Amino acid sequence: MPTVVIASNNKHKVSEIRQILDFDGWDFKTLAEMGLASDPDENAQTFEGNARIKAQAVRTLCPDCAVLADDSGLVVDALDGRPGVYSSRFAGEDATDAENNQLLLAELDGVAEQDRTARFVCTIVFYDEQGNEFVAEGSVEGIIGTEECGAGGFGYDPLFYPDVFGRTCSMAEVAPEDKNRVSHRGNALRALKKMMQ
Repeated sequence: MPTVVIASNNKHKVSEIRQILDFDGWDFKTLAEMGLASDPDENAQTFEGNARIKAQAVRTLCPDCAVLADDSGLVVDALDGRPGVYSSRFAGEDATDAENNQLLLAELDGVAEQDRTARFVCTIVFYDEQGNEFVAEGSVEGIIGTEECGAGGFGYDPLFYPDVFGRTCSMAEVAPEDKNRVSHRGNALRALKKMMQ
């Protein structure tokens, strides 16, 4: 049974990956479960570049393991694509989700609803045990609300109203299985799964 190391220290991402990607016979392990520590400098200007940095860093530590890395973020049209690759540190290097959300709301203050279009983007870089690379991307379109709604999800979920739900509820207001069915990460992981079959 192949062991796949999930190259993330983000427990929310790890949970979503495990829920969505259910390859029979694959054993998904976190860095901590493998006794590994990896926190590389994510200095690429693209989601794919940052995902590759994370995957390669773990592959160096565990060269015989399959590795799955994800980089994702929020791309807001009215902010010229920001926060983008800086989504998790939009309000500063150690910013909380709440601080990032508050800064996003402040930057969009006065922007009309029709101009608050955005998308979540996720790029997955996967290395199999032989070192072959697979890259998959997913996205979900929507708008940024004017206040946080919902207690589920994480990150910008309370502010993001996806088109697929008619912009009537935030990602933080839907059940996890419904979110995973339409999310950027879910779409990227399903694209990866198709490549691997």
